[in-house]
Amino acid sequence: MSRAEVEAGAEAVRVEDTAVRKPSSLWTFGLFRSELLTTFRRWRTIALLAVLAAVPILIGIAIKIETRDGSTAGGGGGEGPAFISQITNNGLFLVFTALAATLPFFLPMAIGVIAGDAIAGEANAGTLRYLLVAPAGRTRLLLTKYATTMTFCLVATLVVALSALTVGALLFPLGELTTISGTRISFTEGLGRALLIALVVAASLIGVAALGLFVSTLTNSGIAAMATTVGLLITIQILDQIPQLHALQPYFFSHYWLSFADLMRDPVYWDDMVRNLGLQGLYAAVFGSAAWARFAAKDITA
Repeated sequence: MSRAEVEAGAEAVRVEDTAVRKPSSLWTFGLFRSELLTTFRRWRTIALLAVLAAVPILIGIAIKIETRDGSTAGGGGGEGPAFISQITNNGLFLVFTALAATLPFFLPMAIGVIAGDAIAGEANAGTLRYLLVAPAGRTRLLLTKYATTMTFCLVATLVVALSALTVGALLFPLGELTTISGTRISFTEGLGRALLIALVVAASLIGVAALGLFVSTLTNSGIAAMATTVGLLITIQILDQIPQLHALQPYFFSHYWLSFADLMRDPVYWDDMVRNLGLQGLYAAVFGSAAWARFAAKDITA
């Protein structure tokens, strides 16, 4: 065989290899759809969503029982992120209360489980190597895993909100709302603010999702990755409550989580929400980059 034929053959192999390693956008969408179906068909995911949906039900029933003699839920006041004393007057406030109750622990824990298992779970099951043999590429696969986790963030938040809205409508009256500022808004506007609050809560979890994904690239054990992520969440929450750490607390990803309550002011107070979203974006950039750097250099043995 001549040198020209050898070089031609090598070039053909390079072209074929490039074609294999550069999948089309349609293939990328198929990978994302496959990841979504795999994630949401797991019993673990269904169980997490069921627990999240149960929280507003338990809160609504507890408040209904507590106020059956005409007393006020939560001991009066009506201010603060939970709005718990307002629920008996308007069931829509159960949406805000349920999101405030699940955001500090239940929602981030669920996100931590999904994100922590994203890469480590595949390695533990022995499927990560096969995913990379397919024309996915490490960067594309990592971005798909993160997009799937963010989709779960949105779905989980909406499950809480819809469950709370349903229970609130069944157990309590609906109508005009009184904001924290004391002004009255229509039920339609209140419903719009409830949807916006749910979206802000979902966006507040993008930092947790990136942190969990980074932890997932550090180990081949899905359980270890999930436990580490949830442990870090609990640790940060505890540190955020220690007064001596007040100088550091504005930089903890959970510090501004409950700022969504400012959407129930008239006019809306945006400052803390902007700080929250900016902080989440920073965490997503830092830990997302760290996850990419680690995964790109990771020796895939499973």
